[in-house]
Amino acid sequence: MKKQIMMITIVATALLLSFFYSIILADSSKTSGDLAGAWRGKVQLNTSVFSSMKDLEFMYVFNAGGTMTESSNYDAAPPGPPAYGLWKKTGPGHYESKYLVFQTKAVSILDEIGKGGGWIPDGYGVLTEKITLSQDGDIFDSTIKFEIFDRDGKITAKGGEGVVKGTRIKF
Repeated sequence: MKKQIMMITIVATALLLSFFYSIILADSSKTSGDLAGAWRGKVQLNTSVFSSMKDLEFMYVFNAGGTMTESSNYDAAPPGPPAYGLWKKTGPGHYESKYLVFQTKAVSILDEIGKGGGWIPDGYGVLTEKITLSQDGDIFDSTIKFEIFDRDGKITAKGGEGVVKGTRIKF
């Protein structure tokens, strides 16, 4: 009988702890105070060939494990893939990200596409951001730096700096 009572007590305690643990996990999955999730950012590069672009936007996904993906509304001009990288927390409400994107060379004449020469690799870009998250965790402000490298990995003079205003994508 004592063994049964002890077993019931152990099972009840385990169930109770499991219940409270699930409540804690549910609370910690709230977005406030964490960058992980999907974001839409309005980007303004102030010191680059892109400074005239007033409608540049990024879509970000910051994964819980510290990896990220970014895509812009200009990924098709010329065609190019999204950017991939890393992010980390640097302090309460502060983060840094670093991501790379391959660039392609735009065709100079349409005939190049027919000859198999369209949009060949043309270097890569490295973007770094210093991000500050709002108190409620739904908005971020960041400074962004964009460096462009040629096919040989040499930095070009086309990079730039700017700011981003990000808004969390939610249901």
